[in-house]
Amino acid sequence: MTWLATLEERTPPMAALAVSVVAISTSAILVRFSDAPSVVKALYRVVFTTLLLAPLTVAQYRDDLRALSVRDGLVAVVTGVALAAHFAAWFESLEWTTVAASVTLVQSQPLFVALGAALLLDETINRRMVGGILLSVVGVAFMSLGGLLSGAALAGARPLYGDALALVGAVMAAGYVLAGRSLRQRVALVPYVTVVYSVCAVVLLVVALAEGATVAPTAYPPEEWLLFLGMAVGPGIFGHTVINWTLKYVESSVVSVTLLGEPVGSTLLALVLLGEAPDVFTVAGGAIVLTGIYVTARGRPSGA
Repeated sequence: MTWLATLEERTPPMAALAVSVVAISTSAILVRFSDAPSVVKALYRVVFTTLLLAPLTVAQYRDDLRALSVRDGLVAVVTGVALAAHFAAWFESLEWTTVAASVTLVQSQPLFVALGAALLLDETINRRMVGGILLSVVGVAFMSLGGLLSGAALAGARPLYGDALALVGAVMAAGYVLAGRSLRQRVALVPYVTVVYSVCAVVLLVVALAEGATVAPTAYPPEEWLLFLGMAVGPGIFGHTVINWTLKYVESSVVSVTLLGEPVGSTLLALVLLGEAPDVFTVAGGAIVLTGIYVTARGRPSGA
């Protein structure tokens, strides 16, 4: 048994999910610190994440990668495209609205995930889980209202445009979670994310070139590269990659609603590091979101 298999065996999925939420909460802050174009930030985040996983893929998972069926490979490719669309839309939204509004709206995907999980994956979603999901979405609405009001006061802000981009990111994120839940039942984590991240990077590169963005490494100072690397290690490895691992063991609806904890963490970090003080809507919404996450997790069928 490899060290990674041993680690997987000993790690409680819900604890891993909690770690991933903390990790992805740093994403919006790192994005805001960077002065690079939005699509370039997304591109190099995924490129660095893929490069960090490459040695493990080559050393231990070459056979698994070659054994990937054509069908599963195609689904992984489509998932990579969805992830690229999620990143491109969300990173751009952060240029036009507040961290609170952008992060909460992009994480409004539990409704899409719950519907897709019931229709496509035959997942059981009981009334308590539905109640928790709806409660979390109410919390998202509160936080988004606060973000919209405060966003109007930001220099050059276009909060409605930024919020619309964040919602596009939410739909793409829902597709990403649903596809991951399906494939992770039969495909190992590392081969799966290697394909998804590689495709995502290629799509983002095409988008960057189409937009005329500068992607040459010499165009950015060292501090930008540290931010790109930080996005890869935190939100990339400990965030998205750990989330993909949990999708083998935890229902997609539970994973998606737990990710609504990200706005709470991001808003706290924005207060400390960016000086974006949350208003009463954001504080109340955050409390409601956390309550909804708790209700949804507690509502999981026994033995799940």
